[in-house]
Amino acid sequence: MDWDKLRIFHSVASAGSFTHAGQMLALSQSAVSRQISALEEEINTPLFQRHARGLTLTDEGELLYGAVSDVLTRLGQAEEALKNAQSAPRGSLKVTSSHGLGTYWLLPRINAFVREFPELQVHLVFEDRELDLAQREADLALRMRAPVQADLIQRKLFTVHYHLCATAEYLAQHGTPTSFEDLCEHTLIAYGETAAPEVRDVNWLLDSTRRFTQNCGRALRINNITGILHATEAGIGVAALPDFLAAERPHLVRVMPDVEGPSFDVHLVYCDALRQSKRVAAFRDFLVREARDWKY
Repeated sequence: MDWDKLRIFHSVASAGSFTHAGQMLALSQSAVSRQISALEEEINTPLFQRHARGLTLTDEGELLYGAVSDVLTRLGQAEEALKNAQSAPRGSLKVTSSHGLGTYWLLPRINAFVREFPELQVHLVFEDRELDLAQREADLALRMRAPVQADLIQRKLFTVHYHLCATAEYLAQHGTPTSFEDLCEHTLIAYGETAAPEVRDVNWLLDSTRRFTQNCGRALRINNITGILHATEAGIGVAALPDFLAAERPHLVRVMPDVEGPSFDVHLVYCDALRQSKRVAAFRDFLVREARDWKY
């Protein structure tokens, strides 16, 4: 069987659709579909049951998927063994994180790692969707919640808290709220409906205010944390911001400091197949040191 077809088959089985697999592989939906059809003709066996809501594997497809998964795992382990034969970590290292955590916590610290390991090519991917580590979409991930997959190793780094913030100029002009009832008189900056939120209860500010009154004040909705930050710094209103972001911006004033917003644990996650990887170990140890030294 042709390996390229098997690789595409594995991606389709993992993604559950030709379209999503094509996005992962940078191929068109029609090209992926043709490769699967050709593989099914080659082995004279249907591998998928096609229905309106997507694809499911046939019994034969499940058998082949398990075999290909085993091969991919062994190839990954062989690749790591070859790279670890070198005296120092080298090669490429792909790290993924949410947009907010990556931009405002990881990126300001990454220069120290790059200088310490000049033979490593670091690729950072900041997306609010979670990349599939088992599919090698990335080597490591910083996640807002602990993973549930059994084949993933996780290490808690630190806990992030959300707090209410505004500029001193905004508060001087509009007054400083001391209760959720007071907040109803202010412009509240929150995530938009199309946002891919970094944490659960991300619109806690709006939801909490509405519990006290249905007549919630003005709301400006923005679909990412960068926009929310810039709107807050522009003096538009009050926003709930994570402390890793607010800590570096002393011009932002904490509002209602006795009120605690949502919190979440940040985990470093990688596949068990990379347990012995020098590249992964170097980055893991670096992040553990940075997390230990970071205080807010």
